[in-house]
Amino acid sequence: MLPILAFVFGSLLVAAAARAMMPRTATIEQRLDEVVGVQPKAPEESRVSKRLMDAFMRIGKAAPKPASEVGKLRGRLMSAGYRGEEALTLFIGIRVGCALTFFAVASLLRTGLITALIAAAIGYVLPGMVLARMAKRRQHRLRLSLPDALDLLVVSVEAGLGLDQAVQRVADELSLVHPELSDELRLVHLEVRAGTARADALKNLANRTQVDDLSSLVTMLVQTDKFGTSVAQALRVHSDTLRTKRRQRAEEAAAKTGAKMVFPLVFCIFPAIWVVTIGPAAIKFVQVLIPLARDMK
Repeated sequence: MLPILAFVFGSLLVAAAARAMMPRTATIEQRLDEVVGVQPKAPEESRVSKRLMDAFMRIGKAAPKPASEVGKLRGRLMSAGYRGEEALTLFIGIRVGCALTFFAVASLLRTGLITALIAAAIGYVLPGMVLARMAKRRQHRLRLSLPDALDLLVVSVEAGLGLDQAVQRVADELSLVHPELSDELRLVHLEVRAGTARADALKNLANRTQVDDLSSLVTMLVQTDKFGTSVAQALRVHSDTLRTKRRQRAEEAAAKTGAKMVFPLVFCIFPAIWVVTIGPAAIKFVQVLIPLARDMK
């Protein structure tokens, strides 16, 4: 009976994971509406989440903001894609609110003052770790989407468009496939249209994203604009260099696979193998020794 229950539980678990990873119809309909040109309806915020956000905003406004951390936090938020004016205040409110919540829970459990302070410290550090993880994932998506943008940029420039028009065209073409990079390129184009120098707008792009590949692309474009060399040829050479770097990263990740497999092998696979191989012998050994020990007594 136990193997049957284990099989049913495993099947349900796999089915639930497959259903969670399956693309939803709402997402497909939203993308179709974007292609057709229909403006999607904004989802209504629940009252609980709205009140929670308002509470975090009030806590963030009341909490002190050290001048030494404001710049770093704003840079992390921009790297994660949060460029709003209220993003910093909301994040500070979430961090302080998590610390107070952890402290209150630990105090209600009567674990002691030191344990409550440790829980508060964990709650204070946890939002920063989550934000760093979100920024890292966004940077990884930007890094993966850069080769497609470079190819489109080369084609647009060679077709006769200027660099600013090519950036706008690439941003429009990548809006569905790579929305993060599309938003960044649109912001660059808006800054240029607003009167910002092209070099400064590109440098702002590198500072916002904190992606090494984008930083090298910005440096190349600034130098090309400064010395008046061919933009298309420079972009093509940079695209080849970027593909070489991607292949080297893939080879490095493949080389690290053996070391990363040590943990699951030692703690997950080897114990099961030991139970399967040594278990029957151990059971037989116990069945033989226990009667002998009783006879000796």
